[in-house]
Amino acid sequence: MATSDYAQWFRDSTPYISKHRNRTFVVLLDGEALAHGNLTNIVHDLALVHVLGARLVLVHGARPQLDAALADSSPDSIKDGRRITREEHLPTVLRVFGELRARLEALFSTGLPASPLKDVDISVIGGNFVTARPVGILDGVDHELTGRVRRIHSSRLTRILDSGAMVLLSPLGYSPSGQVFNLAADELAADVALALKADKLIFFTEADGLATPDGHRISQMTPADLHQHVDAGAGHLVSMLRAARGGVASCQLVSWKADGALLTELYTAAGSGTQIQENAGAFIRPATAADVAHIVEVIRPLEEAGALVRRGRDRLEEEIDQFLVAEIDSNVVGCCAVYSYGDMAELACVAVHASYREDAAAGGVHDRSARVGSSLLAAAEARARETGAGILFALTTQTRDWFLDHGFADAGLDTLPAPRQAMYNYQRNSRVMTKALDGRRD
Repeated sequence: MATSDYAQWFRDSTPYISKHRNRTFVVLLDGEALAHGNLTNIVHDLALVHVLGARLVLVHGARPQLDAALADSSPDSIKDGRRITREEHLPTVLRVFGELRARLEALFSTGLPASPLKDVDISVIGGNFVTARPVGILDGVDHELTGRVRRIHSSRLTRILDSGAMVLLSPLGYSPSGQVFNLAADELAADVALALKADKLIFFTEADGLATPDGHRISQMTPADLHQHVDAGAGHLVSMLRAARGGVASCQLVSWKADGALLTELYTAAGSGTQIQENAGAFIRPATAADVAHIVEVIRPLEEAGALVRRGRDRLEEEIDQFLVAEIDSNVVGCCAVYSYGDMAELACVAVHASYREDAAAGGVHDRSARVGSSLLAAAEARARETGAGILFALTTQTRDWFLDHGFADAGLDTLPAPRQAMYNYQRNSRVMTKALDGRRD
């Protein structure tokens, strides 16, 4: 990455850094992630997220490690995807968890001069924060020391997070009598997120989030959309769906295989995985006076490139009622304006942040980043119909192909309404494009 590209990336990450500061994230690192060669990079990225001000609770899994450790003594230990933990195997379970925990603590403590954690002091704290109960007998099978969460001691966890430390939880819980129970890591992570009213629940998985049947990554979806994938048999997604429907504002899936996937997901517009939010689909809205500064930032690069006519801030404030904006993660990333001329309407000032333009998001991503411009157009067409317009027109100097791709056709200057013809700037020599609107209001 060139220095200028890095600088621009860092600038673009500013709103995300601000948004995530002092927010509580619960992160699940499954056993496969702990066994992968990318683990050290993941730890460095988690440390960076912590340094940037997020409050982290890290839950680790251990399925492949336990499978290996118990292979000879417990060949029938998995029932319907859930491990049966027998009393004689508990010492092995505790040993495996202890080794994994020690490895993570060591990685977060690395302070060699060449390490990204040089001069970074991160306290990693664990403890008896989970009260558990036995799963019991399921389908006639006693799961013995396999447990479920009975209670999360959230006030204790909150005090630790308030102190600036990171919390590390092994998937263990304890009964009031002192019995130790082995828990499902994904269920524990969801329970902790719900108890803390966490801002995010992040699961590291092998894949780059969820995908459409043709293999395109789905960057954004609602819990209702996620339910379809749960029905398809993706086990850990059950816990994520429970958290999303239980009030966790954002649940995210990121890859433990891809270097930097967490940072890309948290601090860039396009992301790298899948984010589940209740309001994932509602992001085009009428602009307000508070949006003027954001619109200025979106349209400025296109004005400087000559693709848009320059608009002063005063003019934007006067015409703000004609504007629509696209908002993602509380950031305005696109805009357009619709001006009524009786039975015709003009689509103007169509602008999308560079990270959200369709050419930037064409790399196999199926999400809102690849639909901002199209969604703004759809909303503009709906607004034009509301005014009684049957034809939408636009003037463009550099984006004719985009309009052609979205159903517009070349037209002559004489097709414009007389008032708009009178304002035509012959020096810009803009092309006139028109589109017939179906279903207009009579």
